Amino acid sequence: MSTSSSENPALSKDSNMPARTPVRIAEVSEGLAGQRLDNFLLRELNNVPRGVVYKLCRKGQVRVNGGRAKPDRRLEAGDKVRIPPVEARDEKAVARVPDSVIEQLETAIVFEDDDLILLNKPAGIAVHKGSSVPFGVVEAMRQSRKLGRELDLAHRLDRDTSGCLLLGKHAGAVRGLQAVWKEREVEKRYSALLCGHWPAGEKTLISHMKKNQLRGGERVSSSGEGGKRAVSHVRLVKKGLACCKVEVRIETGRTHQIRVHTQEAGHPVLGDDKYGDRGLNKAYERAGHKRLFLHAQQLVLAWKGERHWQVPAPADWEKTLNTKI
Repeated sequence: MSTSSSENPALSKDSNMPARTPVRIAEVSEGLAGQRLDNFLLRELNNVPRGVVYKLCRKGQVRVNGGRAKPDRRLEAGDKVRIPPVEARDEKAVARVPDSVIEQLETAIVFEDDDLILLNKPAGIAVHKGSSVPFGVVEAMRQSRKLGRELDLAHRLDRDTSGCLLLGKHAGAVRGLQAVWKEREVEKRYSALLCGHWPAGEKTLISHMKKNQLRGGERVSSSGEGGKRAVSHVRLVKKGLACCKVEVRIETGRTHQIRVHTQEAGHPVLGDDKYGDRGLNKAYERAGHKRLFLHAQQLVLAWKGERHWQVPAPADWEKTLNTKI
């Protein structure tokens, strides 16, 4: 639990305006030590979209011990977090996840124990809600299991990427699993279909990658000065007619890393609407093959013993490989 005190009652004086929560200071308890700042704020600001939390941090409205802090900062017991005013939300207005989506995700569970859930996440479902997304995997699983924010993501996948997605079922598991990712003590392998023909063997792609924000808040990534080091190892698995299948092992997890690296190498991921080959994507769509052909196929990590999960890419990718364009 955290303790908090109010700085001022920042509530709307106009009854026609949405009520706003007061500015307050929340002290981090022993039980929440080690948690990321963004996840702490999501607990404190119930039902506020994750995108709002990132925006508050980016603008410097969130302070830790009086100073600005990034969303991925790990908190310590006794830290004092300034929580700015946000629009209060009506619990009844929170989007309910449709039963059909919950059923789809329940059938996608690959492994579950008392600590975690591993899903073969379907393409097209976001991992969490956002400003334009009413719900995601984590909200669906909380509703399905009747759990609160103690159930959370260990890591993230792009909305249109399918495959291995790991969630912790309680705060201790979430902190432990997120620490594995932070220390890069996890092996991540992906399957992808790339436009054209990747050369035989394995090629290592290294760049410094940074995020750029476009109008409307849309984010894209690119390689350039000032970015963070990104390393991908790409190996040809099978040649197709106008595309090929590769396996990608990533040492780092930058935003859109595989999509940017392969695009910069001249072979973008098939079906990628941000970085891809629009002409080839349209040709495959007309032939009935529409999706981002990127799949998280394997996770290997050490947490309470050796964990090794593998989820093969969808079987219908073989038809895509053999489609004449």
